[in-house]
Amino acid sequence: MVDMAEDSSVVWTKVDPQGRVVIPAELRSQFGMEPGKAVAFLVEDGQLKLLTVNQGIHHAQNLVARYFKKVPGHSYVDEFIAERRAEAERE
Repeated sequence: MVDMAEDSSVVWTKVDPQGRVVIPAELRSQFGMEPGKAVAFLVEDGQLKLLTVNQGIHHAQNLVARYFKKVPGHSYVDEFIAERRAEAERE
């Protein structure tokens, strides 16, 4: 492993003839990647990134946060539930 920065590193591996890549055990352990757990590929700024489910959720939350102003004491979830309940009552 070659350290590039405090929070980044490079680990080399190969793509096999079937297109598979082995994620080294050290990284699987570090990121909680267990057999059968889902991962996602993200293409961003010309880079291919592998995300765990938790990382994917965090990424999605950051994308959505751009469109919502944080208001102290306000819950968008509670607002959404109230809107759905009002809609159900109208039906």
